[in-house]
Amino acid sequence: MARKEARETPAMLSSRWPDAPSTDPVGEAARRFALNLKAAIGERSVREVARAAGIDEGTIRKILLGESWPDLRTIWKLESSLDAELYAR
Repeated sequence: MARKEARETPAMLSSRWPDAPSTDPVGEAARRFALNLKAAIGERSVREVARAAGIDEGTIRKILLGESWPDLRTIWKLESSLDAELYAR
């Protein structure tokens, strides 16, 4: 079976993650999600938010750094626990 090529991370689709917009529409959605997440976290710790959302804190850190793509379950848990709309079109 042929190996799949590694998928680009969101940060790879922006010249200066998360400060510079991405020309890729999906990369831009991930960048905006990360910025919204950072704003919603505010002064709380990532550990505190992860505990409240019931997800691994490493998952949140990777999303914020643009190292991974947030999945639907993660988006839902974060939006619910933070009472914030993080993914907006």
